[in-house]
Amino acid sequence: RMDIRKAKVDTQIAGRPYQIEAIQRVNESLVTDGDVGLRGNKRHALLVMATGSGKTRVSAALVDVLFKHNWVKRVLFLADRNALVRQAKKRFKEFLGDLSSIDLSEEKENDTTRLVFSTYPSMMNRIDRVHNEDERFYGVGHFDLIIVDEAHRSVYNRYQAIFEYFDAMIVGLTATPKESIDHNTFELFGCSNDDPTYAFGLDEAVPTYLNPYKNIDVATDFLREGIKYKHLSEKEKKKYEQTFEDKATGLFPEEIGANAMNKWLFNKDTVNKVLDALMDLGLKIEGGDKLGRTIIFAVNQKHAEFIVDCFVERYPEQPSGFVSMVHNQVSHAQSLIDSFCDEFTENLPQIAVSVDMMDTGVDAPRVLNLAFFKVVRSYAKFWQMIGRGTRLCPDVFGPNKPKDHFLIFDVCKNFEFFDINKKGRDGSVIKPITQQVFEARLQLSRLLAETGEIENLELSGTTLDMLHHAISILDRNRFQVDMNLRYVEEFSRRDRWNNLSADDVYQIEEHLSALPVPESINEVARRFDLMMLKLQLANLLMLSSEKNYHENLINIAEELSQKYTVPQILRSQKLIEQMKDPEFYSDLSQKKLDNTRKEIRELVQFLEERGKNPIYTDIADSDVLITSGEPLVAYGNEIYKKRVERFIREHKHQLTISKLLSNEPVTTDELQQLEDILFDGGERGTKDDYIKEFGTQPLGQFVRNILGLDVEAAQQAFADFLQVGSLRADQMTFIKNIITYLTKNGTIDRHMLFESPFTDMNDQGLLGLFDDADANKIISIINEINGNAEVG
Repeated sequence: RMDIRKAKVDTQIAGRPYQIEAIQRVNESLVTDGDVGLRGNKRHALLVMATGSGKTRVSAALVDVLFKHNWVKRVLFLADRNALVRQAKKRFKEFLGDLSSIDLSEEKENDTTRLVFSTYPSMMNRIDRVHNEDERFYGVGHFDLIIVDEAHRSVYNRYQAIFEYFDAMIVGLTATPKESIDHNTFELFGCSNDDPTYAFGLDEAVPTYLNPYKNIDVATDFLREGIKYKHLSEKEKKKYEQTFEDKATGLFPEEIGANAMNKWLFNKDTVNKVLDALMDLGLKIEGGDKLGRTIIFAVNQKHAEFIVDCFVERYPEQPSGFVSMVHNQVSHAQSLIDSFCDEFTENLPQIAVSVDMMDTGVDAPRVLNLAFFKVVRSYAKFWQMIGRGTRLCPDVFGPNKPKDHFLIFDVCKNFEFFDINKKGRDGSVIKPITQQVFEARLQLSRLLAETGEIENLELSGTTLDMLHHAISILDRNRFQVDMNLRYVEEFSRRDRWNNLSADDVYQIEEHLSALPVPESINEVARRFDLMMLKLQLANLLMLSSEKNYHENLINIAEELSQKYTVPQILRSQKLIEQMKDPEFYSDLSQKKLDNTRKEIRELVQFLEERGKNPIYTDIADSDVLITSGEPLVAYGNEIYKKRVERFIREHKHQLTISKLLSNEPVTTDELQQLEDILFDGGERGTKDDYIKEFGTQPLGQFVRNILGLDVEAAQQAFADFLQVGSLRADQMTFIKNIITYLTKNGTIDRHMLFESPFTDMNDQGLLGLFDDADANKIISIINEINGNAEVG
């Protein structure tokens, strides 16, 4: 009950204007009229979106203020790698040297410790009931504040239970929060889309706090088009034939696709040409005699090893250790990273060829060149990787010669992809295989029961037996189980699984599906189970994807038929031969599919890895085509657009905006009042500027598109469907998808209900899942929601 907004921020780390602004914005979120408010968020969570070292500075400044005013006593900082934990502790020590701190992987906490830095697994072990007696056990109230690094991915993995366990305020740090339909970081932290508690973007940080980049496109024919036999010279055709000829048939493919390059096909001439471009055009130090610090992002460990070998052979004049691989199979990878990240000295390695270890979080100020030698399709990760070069470095080129930009060598068309796909749609968060199998069985059991066929009813019961067993044998000593004990005890009764309602399914997926431990069987078998369950679901829902699963099974059967020398496989020869025949899949019952799963699941482990064995070639590639690209914009678009959108987000409590957010009808007069405020003729321009930038879309619809629809308002609109309890599993999912879409986009075009993702459950979309009466009711609700946003 103190007003932190009045606290004087006199710490040295808050000296920069953007840091003071950050603290003021966070402070306003912390306290409302002397009472804890946190913007109405029950989770007590704040989201700080900043680039570069801004995340650490802002969070350290916030911790300093909270400690000085006795708001917190102990703080936990979580990161997903030991390297990031050590780095964070080091940076906090620079800012908050008077606060005692420990790295939980190396030190023990005592009663005077104020800052605890830890990886997620270390903390999971400490809060589980199975722990060493000489280690401090952390109760739910041990920490007053938890700082989550890389919040856009950390809060969605299997360690989310940590945040649910501790009764503490959470501050999430991220440079690239996600807002896809099923992975919304903004929503989790109680913020509207694109409206974190505090944001300091790359466009604001450059050039005062961070360096900009210049991107160079590096292209060869092989990298862009693959290797086409007909385009090779006679000499190269002979090499091609010797490399790719099938010894049994004497045949060889007419071409090798570009997607094979650097995954399993490694061509020396291609790699050498890219390395030559890097060595010729890369930013250099020591008067131009030495390539500046460089990170090459490789596809996999084989690719990284091949790059290093090519470099050592091609540039023998460089000292030993000039280039090094950095991946998790290198025993001294951390020491290489520490040396590479030295802020003041040009230690070896000068070139780090990284496989996933230096994509995010690593603070290496002296980096001048980045080479994207792999395809990246995650927008969030793309900008994280670019961030490795943005750090300021005052004397990198010599005394009083600071870094003012860095270079990006794009070998795999990443900039081209993101220029076309500016929003960089990221994939769904991937749940563990065991959880996916559990949830697929839960859905399957309901769909089987709905058919009413005796055979399917029996299989549904057997499936429910498996689900019940998985819950009934859970270890109550695990803290995740203990946290959900109410649901564990309830569904440990077999009769509770009979006649599950839509709400029951939601509770099971929300509280139980992530708890079962993986079955003690080869992971390949578990993945096969999941594929077969998806096939069964596709079969029941009559999805077009069923054909793809049939093709997968035919391929598996073909491979298994080559291994009849294995006794276990030979015993299933009859079934395997049947699976090779496409007619086998023309009229499969659910029971036959399940029996096939049971018989084949333990045989797939005998198959060789599907990926091809590495092939190394030295076929002459084309000359490198070098072009300079225009920098992408990291956050937002034009200045005018940003100003208008920011105004709307910062005035969500204005009457008209609030009504649009909560799905209340808006009058013409109320809309005019908003126009008078919004189009002030100053920095937000006039209505003509709005029309020029955004077209003639109604202002109410524009506001909704920015803020989305309040989730409670969306749920209330569909309350009749959600509370009836008679929805099937696929119908429930369909309604939830509509609600999620509305909370993100504010409105929804009725035609979307007949397109993906609304056709994922049934090819006919809305009409394939609901009868005419319910379909018309859903469309009527959507018309009303859209209508409330289209006034004017």
